[in-house]
Amino acid sequence: EMITDIFRGFVKSYKALPLNLFHIQWKFRDERRPRFGVMRGREFLMKDAYSFDLDEASARKAYNRMFTAYLNTFARMGLKAVPMRADTGPIGGDLSHEFIVLADTGESQVFCDKRLVEMAPPGHDVDWDDLQGVFDERTALYAATEEMHDAAAFEAATPEENRLTARGIEVGHIFYFGTKYSAPMKARVAGPDGQDTEVHMGSYGVGVSRLLGAIIEASHDAGGIIWPDAVAPFDVVVINLRANDEAVSTACEEAVHRLEAAGKDVLYDDTDERPGGKFATADLIGVPWQLTIGPKGLADGVVELKRRATGEKLTLPLDEAITRLLG
Repeated sequence: EMITDIFRGFVKSYKALPLNLFHIQWKFRDERRPRFGVMRGREFLMKDAYSFDLDEASARKAYNRMFTAYLNTFARMGLKAVPMRADTGPIGGDLSHEFIVLADTGESQVFCDKRLVEMAPPGHDVDWDDLQGVFDERTALYAATEEMHDAAAFEAATPEENRLTARGIEVGHIFYFGTKYSAPMKARVAGPDGQDTEVHMGSYGVGVSRLLGAIIEASHDAGGIIWPDAVAPFDVVVINLRANDEAVSTACEEAVHRLEAAGKDVLYDDTDERPGGKFATADLIGVPWQLTIGPKGLADGVVELKRRATGEKLTLPLDEAITRLLG
């Protein structure tokens, strides 16, 4: 209601449409039983966006654009988010989809055709003015939350070998409202013919703070977190194996300086911890790259570069390692 009131007070003409308004803000919820860490707490960070369009056709295009953008965004974060037809709940509206990341620790049960899980994201080279094909491709196969699940329809629409029942984490939720809010609140604009027209609205939410939990659940191993590059808190951790060795410290500090000068976020471990502890900590934190510099390798003119996601290790000169990190 608040965002509709803001729109009503400032927008008077169809020439200002289409319009998207959004904010990222902390929210509070009287959660009776907080659980799952940041995924279900009393305080959480949300991205809320609202679209305003002149008619239903334009509003559905806005819905499809956000639908596609969410798929691409979650994929960039390393998440295989499956759009599922969802109950509109107390918010209401004519159409709604939740974006669900499958995880054993998920808070709800979901049902879908497993081909949706492996479907590649649309990418950015799509026709953003006509995304009905993207929407249709991902909604043609069965996918539903527990509230919307129809067992008979699931069995009829999905071959047995493709039926997937799993736990899932909701990371996004989008709604098409139509005129549910604009009509009673008289949120209107002057149309091309000069007549007042009630705008068609959509709402689009992402649980920003719960995304952290979802990413960790989807991307980890026995050693710890494996942050996808796009959301990692640091790009590389530089590990100094002997902080009291002047030559090693000088080489580490040079590497940190060169990487930071090139725009990389660097975590520098120059603690007195034993090498095994340093490696375990680096794996636990999950920074995508580990650059290890020690006295033995330095004497041979080489350092070690490790890719956290694969465990692949390379022994190479420092200059080559930095070139790889900047490439």
